[in-house]
Amino acid sequence: MNRQAQAAVLFLLGAGLLHAGSTDLYLRYVKAGLRPMLLASGVVLIAAALATVWYEWRTKPAQPDRTDHAQPDRADHARSGAEDHVQPGAEDHARPGVEDHAHTHHEPRVSWLLVLPLLALILVAPPALGSYSALRTGTALQQPYGYGDLPAAGPLRLSLVDYAGRAVYDHGSLQGRQIKVTGFVALDHSGAPYLVRMALNCCAADAQPVKIGLTGRIPPVLQPDAWLEVTGTYTARRTKDPVNHGPIPYFQVTTAKPVPTPHDPYDETWNN
Repeated sequence: MNRQAQAAVLFLLGAGLLHAGSTDLYLRYVKAGLRPMLLASGVVLIAAALATVWYEWRTKPAQPDRTDHAQPDRADHARSGAEDHVQPGAEDHARPGVEDHAHTHHEPRVSWLLVLPLLALILVAPPALGSYSALRTGTALQQPYGYGDLPAAGPLRLSLVDYAGRAVYDHGSLQGRQIKVTGFVALDHSGAPYLVRMALNCCAADAQPVKIGLTGRIPPVLQPDAWLEVTGTYTARRTKDPVNHGPIPYFQVTTAKPVPTPHDPYDETWNN
């Protein structure tokens, strides 16, 4: 690519990052805390594109001066005399850079395919990772250094990752409490239902699932990737993830209702 094309690609990439960072689109790619860095990267890329255009304009060679036509006959005579002294077969070597120069500025058109990911970033919003990825990846449940205190009274609204961690490593704090948890549905090969949230460490590329099994009053019809808010209580029942043998706690469901996909479909609480 020439410099103008490079500047165009840089500008489009920077504009795409600014578009994603100024809307909710960026949440499909990175965690919410990286939004300022994403916006800053877009500004830097656009500035680099403008600087490239400015540098190319400043260094553009001036047009040759063609006003000197005083002695055209003498120049033609000198040129024809030089050509008369060229030996046969030596013409190809007399101007070695002519043909090479003719091909120097031909740029591979395939390089413009770099624009396609930019168009995809701007025009197509990929769906968040769902049940397909969750069932093929082992649970990422980790034991944290500690848990904060829970409210003394009233129902508990916990993130799925928080409930799963407490159910395995701090279940005493959940005994006898009414709990509400939200996640999307995943059904294994036997039809057993799980509620899942994908946990992020940095971006969607390293997202891993945290799963809880559902038991009790489960809705008779469940659709994979549908979002549910379940209300119920802690149960000591557990199983092992068939992928990595990690612990999967269960949740005793008393009521369940469908809910819209949340503003941020990923969970970041596991590495806080």
